[in-house]
Amino acid sequence: MGAVMDTWQMIRAERASLANALAALPDADWDRPSLCADWTVRDVVGHMIATANMTPVKFFSDLAASGFRFEKMTAKNIRRVTAGKTDRQLVDLFRSRVDARTAPPGPTISWLGEMLVHGEDIFRALDGYRDHPVEHVLAVADFYKTSNLLIGAKRRIAGVALRATDADWRHGAGPLVSGPAIALLLAMTGRKVALDDLTGDGVAVLRERP
Repeated sequence: MGAVMDTWQMIRAERASLANALAALPDADWDRPSLCADWTVRDVVGHMIATANMTPVKFFSDLAASGFRFEKMTAKNIRRVTAGKTDRQLVDLFRSRVDARTAPPGPTISWLGEMLVHGEDIFRALDGYRDHPVEHVLAVADFYKTSNLLIGAKRRIAGVALRATDADWRHGAGPLVSGPAIALLLAMTGRKVALDDLTGDGVAVLRERP
């Protein structure tokens, strides 16, 4: 139980920090593209709110109602959350879920990854990474390096050596990929822009992978 509680505490901290960052965004940024294909900043925020309101029962009900098409379900939930809402109202909705412990089915650590990666889908696309406690980033990196759940990180990084330059963390063997832990984390999820923030012969290997 202790490890789960610690992860939820990290999720809470990331949500609170992200809520403050979103509140400071200029209005024009909300319609700008994120790193998620076809999603604006507003769409990503809507997705994170929907996820924080989800339960396993609701997830399977919504999935069935969408013909068991995950992307269709996600798009419907984004529209449901964002329709008729101002940007400030979306910030307030997101902030209201800071302490929530509801989520779709899956490991708790994956929801910490959701906060980190989708937060950077917004801010790396706008003007650079936000600051995160490195232990949060490494906890997710340790999960992703052994998992192909949804994002296929384990397959993507096979045969390269990852090394953080801002923490004592490394994984794998092969051509080197080094840089800040948050950039490594995004690269593990297939965000190609993060490769611009990394160095080493392994970067070219990752550029060739989906």
